[in-house]
Amino acid sequence: MTISLRAVAVAVAAVLSFGALSGSAFAQDNPEVGGAAMFADKNIVENAVNSADHTTLVAAVQAAGLVDTLSGEGPFTVLAPVNAAFEALPAGTVEDLLKPENKDMLTQVLTCHVIPAKALSTDIAQMVADDGGEHVVDTVGGCKLTLKDEGGNITVTDENGTVANVTIPDVIQSNGVIHVIDAVLTPKM
Repeated sequence: MTISLRAVAVAVAAVLSFGALSGSAFAQDNPEVGGAAMFADKNIVENAVNSADHTTLVAAVQAAGLVDTLSGEGPFTVLAPVNAAFEALPAGTVEDLLKPENKDMLTQVLTCHVIPAKALSTDIAQMVADDGGEHVVDTVGGCKLTLKDEGGNITVTDENGTVANVTIPDVIQSNGVIHVIDAVLTPKM
């Protein structure tokens, strides 16, 4: 059985066409987050709802009414605390923040995790290097966060001195990027 060069070319073209049609998951090698695939052609909210490690964050985003914002065009860099980060807060904190009467405070806490630009880890490392070891960014929530690159590991420090480590960087989204972090950042107290 002989296979013509034309048949091989048609088969290769079909495979490439399928990859292009099936979304940018093939084009972007995103890490899994919370046991779920993250797709570069989906927005921040569409991906976050699939992460088993971000159920508290998703519930908080919904309670604060930020779903439409974080589904919007962006670009955004979201520092996404895992469930364990919320669990490490003092007892009752999350439950209090989720109460309707505390919506403004919840919104501020959540938007302190959102930078109004797309910043990959390489961008952050360059900003830190350009600024002599640390770079301060303003968030959507009015917080100032200090970014550092400590031997290839990015840390984020809020105005209260809480330090979060980026545990999974560069999860590309259609409207920005998510960096998974291990602590909840809070506005200046």
